[in-house]
Amino acid sequence: MSKKIIKTDKASLPVGPYNQAVSIGNLIYTAGQIPLDVQGNMVPGGIKEQTEQVIQNLIAVLTHGGSSLEKVVKATVFLKDLNDFAGMNEVYAKHFKAETAPARSTIQVARIPKDSMVEIEVVAHI
Repeated sequence: MSKKIIKTDKASLPVGPYNQAVSIGNLIYTAGQIPLDVQGNMVPGGIKEQTEQVIQNLIAVLTHGGSSLEKVVKATVFLKDLNDFAGMNEVYAKHFKAETAPARSTIQVARIPKDSMVEIEVVAHI
């Protein structure tokens, strides 16, 4: 099996030496997405606005790789502050329905690139 690099201009570009996603076999592994728009600007607002942008970036990357949010099997959410869990979860629940939602871990971290409030990475099947 060979790996395939997934890049799209419909999501923010990486802020370091990595790719938006990599697929191998029938799986796509995304890099952690932060709330940057396609121009690389941090979206204004709080946790809800940032989570929405992160999910829109994930949708763009997954779509480009031949997958979708419905095919996500594992999500990892990094929050700068676990007090933002409810706001993040409210937006997350609009995109991941309970009956088909992936397994998920949510972790508070000391710092996220660009001082964002949230970062999410996923594994999905194609």
